Amino acid sequence: MNPGSGGGKVDRFRLVERTARYGAAVRTTGAGQGAAGLARQAVEDGAAVLGVAGGDGTVSAVAAVAADAGLPLVVIPAGTRNHFARDLGLDLGDPARALEALRDGEPVRVDLGVVNSHVFVNNVSFGIYAEALLEPEYREARARTLAAIAPRYLGGRQWVDASVDTPEESVEHPQVVLVSNNAYHLSTPRYLGRRFTLASGLLGAIVFKRPPGPPPPDLFARLRRDLRQHAIGASAETGVVAWAAAQVRLDGPAGRLPAGIDGEAVELHLPATCDIRPGALRLLLPRRRPGVPQIR
Repeated sequence: MNPGSGGGKVDRFRLVERTARYGAAVRTTGAGQGAAGLARQAVEDGAAVLGVAGGDGTVSAVAAVAADAGLPLVVIPAGTRNHFARDLGLDLGDPARALEALRDGEPVRVDLGVVNSHVFVNNVSFGIYAEALLEPEYREARARTLAAIAPRYLGGRQWVDASVDTPEESVEHPQVVLVSNNAYHLSTPRYLGRRFTLASGLLGAIVFKRPPGPPPPDLFARLRRDLRQHAIGASAETGVVAWAAAQVRLDGPAGRLPAGIDGEAVELHLPATCDIRPGALRLLLPRRRPGVPQIR
């Protein structure tokens, strides 16, 4: 469990105490004790099931260990946004409900994404604003992301220093590239950025071409507008390409490329090759859960 995730949800919902009632051994992250290391130690100690309480980065780290060990994973949504847990249909308002999976969990298999040697449960993103573009809360997302990326944007790092092949063409120096573990829903504003399946066996990919000329003063608004136009079938001035594939590859002369993997900042060697591992992750889900919306 990650006590620092979600503003302290582990403590607020008494998750350590409530998990122990199911007979589970609980270990918490801290100085020198990362989630992946704790999970590997649990595997060595003979664990039959792994569980993780934290945000998407913590979940991703433990999911990689669980998949490699062939063990089922129980996900407890104790982070801030909990995108993976949300798309599994878990109750984000009461993380403790996920603990019911320890008693009588429903076994489910879902896909995992991999970029080079890194596993991701949600996405790998390249370029500024990539994560915020699919946040329904536009104003909050814009403010949060602008604070994080403004120095890079003003300093000239406002596009992806690589090329990516799309079904339409090879795009040089795109503005944003977002590769997800299964495709994001784009056409309904209410469900923007949701995934209604995590078992299609395909990655989702979205590429935003770079606007011509100097960077606009409000790049985020420009990209959101282009995404809306693409979603309704209109032609976006700068161009958005979205598709599904088993592999997406970025390459270029830079050698290394800044990226975000499930919200965690990394640098990837080029070429950066994203692949899908169909059904690689075993999960135990609570039988009583909100589920995902049914879109017609």
